[in-house]
Amino acid sequence: MKKRIATVMVINMLSMAVLPAAVFGASVPVATATTTNTDTTAETTAATTAATAKVPSPDSVKLNVKAAVLLEPTTGEVLLSVNADEALAPASMTKMMTEYIVAEKVKQGELSWDTEVTVKKNAASSEGSRIFLAEGDTHTVEELYIAMAVGSANDATVALAEHVAGSEQEFVKLMNEEAKRMGLTKTHFINSTGLDRADMPEEFRPAEDQEITMSAMDAAILAKYIITDHPDFAKYTAIPSLKFRETDQEPMVNWNWMLESNKDITNFKQFAYEGLDGLKTGHTARAGNNFTGTAERDGMRLISVVMGADSQSSRFTETKKVLDYGFDNFEVKQVVAAKSVVPGAETAPVLKGKEKEAPVVTEQAVNFLVPKGTENPTPTFETSFEGEGLTAPVEAGAKAGTITYTYKIEGMASEQVQTVNLVTSGPVEKAGWFSLMFRAIGDFFGDMFDSIKNLF
Repeated sequence: MKKRIATVMVINMLSMAVLPAAVFGASVPVATATTTNTDTTAETTAATTAATAKVPSPDSVKLNVKAAVLLEPTTGEVLLSVNADEALAPASMTKMMTEYIVAEKVKQGELSWDTEVTVKKNAASSEGSRIFLAEGDTHTVEELYIAMAVGSANDATVALAEHVAGSEQEFVKLMNEEAKRMGLTKTHFINSTGLDRADMPEEFRPAEDQEITMSAMDAAILAKYIITDHPDFAKYTAIPSLKFRETDQEPMVNWNWMLESNKDITNFKQFAYEGLDGLKTGHTARAGNNFTGTAERDGMRLISVVMGADSQSSRFTETKKVLDYGFDNFEVKQVVAAKSVVPGAETAPVLKGKEKEAPVVTEQAVNFLVPKGTENPTPTFETSFEGEGLTAPVEAGAKAGTITYTYKIEGMASEQVQTVNLVTSGPVEKAGWFSLMFRAIGDFFGDMFDSIKNLF
């Protein structure tokens, strides 16, 4: 493949943000440029200084908890971290994994929200928070799921686990498999509820003498999977209260006092938080008071985790500090519009086409988390094209390569990285055999003359 001359440039984010995404082939504004020779990639050099707003250190957020995390899920950026990787007792935050697996079974068609579940002995024997299910009772998956998400009902949780896997311990195997797949390195489950081992019905305790563990970072990652794979999660987690049975004297009240819908509820309005719609509380004597929360404002969603707070109310006041730090200091901005032309990577090689190159554009928009008030963030990018090139005929929208953008917030340890496809913005027809023959002859003599020149 002939070497490709690529001009690489630093992107002016503000100019990019106003590009109309629907315009095919909209050019990306640039600040400065350098050039480099490369076979398949083009890499930027940061040649400008961004006007970046100063962000207070996360150390300025004074917390009275054992561990805490603040995560922006679309970029994976960790904005605040306190003992984030310490394995602790999650209590009922464990139920987030049960919720994820059940919702995933429904999503994959292996289970229906209307499926009838018969309560077994283990579920009916559950202690702690519960809705007092009796052995032999029948309820739908959705009814039990709501009881788990809203009332943190241990009996409903076990009933779902047993229905999905046959027994709670078989379900626990699924939980630990999912934890491994998600990269939850400090997590180990022994039941579906989060109860301490001693609080499980004796005949249903696992043989292993081990407790449930989870780190604040693992809880945040698990929450990220929930809101990413099941964006309708708030249909259940944001229910403030609900009667499980029509005959119940009192409704289940959501243990999450921070729900925005509580803003007019006398007992909870001091905790209600704008945009908050989930996710899961947890409490045992061993764990203390835990809460994984998530809220969305102005198009940006954040996930917060606090573990080991002193009281039920303090887990919410501490969460407010964590979320306020994120919403007060950061925002998500578009770096590159969809269907944008990338300077230095405007075309991709095409074999056997009427044209030797095809114009390419970004397939999707690229967003990064930036400090509020940042005027000219300077992400870098690197392009990579497919092998020797596309082979004609080529349709519009064909993948020609990829482009990876990288952006780092000053003072943050990690980098944000996002890769999108480069796709053709128009078709390229296959050249006729006569044109291809003369092109091959021309290439042959061109290569021969180049070889002769190299002899001298």
